[in-house]
Amino acid sequence: MDARTLARLHALGRVALGSGLAVAPGVFAGGWLGRPARRPATQVAIRALGARDLAIGLGTAYTAGQGYGARPWLWAGIVADAADLAATLRARDHLPSLGVAAIAAIAGGSVALGLWFSSQLD
Repeated sequence: MDARTLARLHALGRVALGSGLAVAPGVFAGGWLGRPARRPATQVAIRALGARDLAIGLGTAYTAGQGYGARPWLWAGIVADAADLAATLRARDHLPSLGVAAIAAIAGGSVALGLWFSSQLD
């Protein structure tokens, strides 16, 4: 598979995750945040985070498919994922250990992929 196809698949994964966070925040963020993910006030931020990822994923998938214009969307994802990673690591003592490890792997891997995709596309 070429970088453009991989970038689109990665973006569609972001769409799926963002949709899950927006529709069922307690389920999709429970492993990351623990019990607080079930609180209605916390779910406001989780739903907003989901909408962010949904929008970034749709923009990235569309522009990667068009063959141009993906780099700004990729950088939006890189910045968002780096922020998720930094915030998670900063609060790691108050989060489930498995959630911290999962976000470190997912967000860290997504940053690395985004950087690679950015170097390959446009």
